[in-house]
Amino acid sequence: MSSSQPHPTAMRSLTFHGLTPGPRLIVLGAVHGNETCGTQAAERLHDELESGERRLQCGTLTLVPRTNPLAYELGQRMGERNLNRNLRVTEDPQDFEDRIANVLCPLLAAHDVLLDLHSFHTGGQPFIMLGPRNNEGGLEDFARAREEEALAACLGPRRMVEGWLDTYARGVARRMKNPNASHRAQMLSTDPSYGIGTTEYMRSQGGYGVTLECGQHDDPQAPVVAYNAILNTLAHLGMIEAPATPGQDDPEVLRLVEVIDRDHPDDRFVREWKSFDPLHEGDVIGVRADGTEVKAPADGFIVFPNPSSLPGNEWFYRAEFSDRRVI
Repeated sequence: MSSSQPHPTAMRSLTFHGLTPGPRLIVLGAVHGNETCGTQAAERLHDELESGERRLQCGTLTLVPRTNPLAYELGQRMGERNLNRNLRVTEDPQDFEDRIANVLCPLLAAHDVLLDLHSFHTGGQPFIMLGPRNNEGGLEDFARAREEEALAACLGPRRMVEGWLDTYARGVARRMKNPNASHRAQMLSTDPSYGIGTTEYMRSQGGYGVTLECGQHDDPQAPVVAYNAILNTLAHLGMIEAPATPGQDDPEVLRLVEVIDRDHPDDRFVREWKSFDPLHEGDVIGVRADGTEVKAPADGFIVFPNPSSLPGNEWFYRAEFSDRRVI
């Protein structure tokens, strides 16, 4: 889409209302415009429901295949900013994603359960992003962890990752102290609410939800992973006539412990990392523009390595094994 073309003026959602009451499920694709596995999966299911090949037995199902239509048309992660950060209703919207959020947030709040379908930049196996454990008065109050864990367990992938919001809050605090912050490409990235995305907003409204990272952006299996996850979710919630997928009896649960920003365009990785490549204490992960080595402070795993990230944005995350026990 060239700069002379107008921005999209609408976000399309497709809703099926069962004639019997039941759960209210919303499925998102292309929150990031270059992550199209969810788009393909949602549109495939829509066609099946329209043709009668599948039938919704109860509840409400809303499919949003292209949640960020500008980013989707551009074929890139974001339109004017990252929709999956600082997600909230804004009285005075400043950019395209603010306007989308003003439509998306009430739509999320009108549902009980969210399945948000994503993919990632480098190679690796699909995995699930879990929310917090049940807690009161913390960064993200939550009381539906068991329901969320049960949903995650039925989706397919064995690996689950927790600790997003508190890890990101620590990263934002560090980012705000960086002397180069005023020159950063994304000033919103120093907002304390920067880590709030779709699932965090859903939880804040009394619902629950998970993000499923379905594989590498161009992996032909990623849309299949996404489609199967939608069906498994519908079966798990009793919304279609299909046997629910048995839950994982021994999931691998990791915890994000650190997010590291890219500070300069010349910051580089020492190798082509993939998500969940193992790290050993002292391993050199990357080299800063000034020659400083970035080393792993402890054993763990690298997550979401992005050699193309903009300065001032996430370069990679580090995870370690968690003591959390999921259903």
